[in-house]
Amino acid sequence: MIETILEPFQYDFMIRAFIVSIGIGILCPMVGSYVVVRRLAFMGDALSHTALPGLVLGYLIGLNPLILAIPACILTAFAIGFLRTRTGLSEDTSIGIVLAGLFALGLAMISMAGGVGMDLRGVLLGQILGVTNQDLWIIFGICIGTCLILYLFHKELVFNSFDPQGASIIGLPSSWLDYLLLVLISLVVVASVQAVGVVLMLAMLITPAAIAKLLAKNFVSMMFVGSLIGVIICISGVYTSYFLNLPSGPAMTLIAVSVFMIVALATRRVPA
Repeated sequence: MIETILEPFQYDFMIRAFIVSIGIGILCPMVGSYVVVRRLAFMGDALSHTALPGLVLGYLIGLNPLILAIPACILTAFAIGFLRTRTGLSEDTSIGIVLAGLFALGLAMISMAGGVGMDLRGVLLGQILGVTNQDLWIIFGICIGTCLILYLFHKELVFNSFDPQGASIIGLPSSWLDYLLLVLISLVVVASVQAVGVVLMLAMLITPAAIAKLLAKNFVSMMFVGSLIGVIICISGVYTSYFLNLPSGPAMTLIAVSVFMIVALATRRVPA
């Protein structure tokens, strides 16, 4: 049993995979807690899909795809906010239009470039076993930066999440806090896309936080319980991916959804 557990650690790529899984296991529920409270799940899904053009462009020009995925996601977040303000359309309508357009753009870029030498299956479904040392440093930097921002602006973000009108009344820059949250979601998407892929990114952003919401008594404990659950799910997903030769995205997603169903059936909560 012990030998089976320790077997993956004889490979450098597995050690990198475990390090990344711990990082995104902590990070996704931290930001995902705000997403669940603010009901921004569709936004997280949009940002994960719209990272595709940035990833493809990175392959085309020979840069690490994660480097260009960061500005692609952040620009998408601001574009959605601009469309909502400029046109008066609802947020979900603006998100849907941008999501469809940029995801289609990414697929068109892949088609026109003849695949650009990229592993499309890995990009869409995740392949954490393919994490490079450069990816590791980029993801590590994103994790540190995101956690620092959350620490500095936690009170403001929480206040604005639960009572945006009250936040505006007392003088907090509510709209800028909204954009800051979108930037944080963008960073989490980029940090996690290598592990769970573009298609299944939403699962790790939302599911551990949703599980924690069923178990925790307050928002702060929701963030920390979610991170603990996220780490367990991600590590379990890495083992499953390794031993069953599955893409890491589906492996982590199936485990996360299974845990959610068990917790949901075992707990009773008054609907929010």
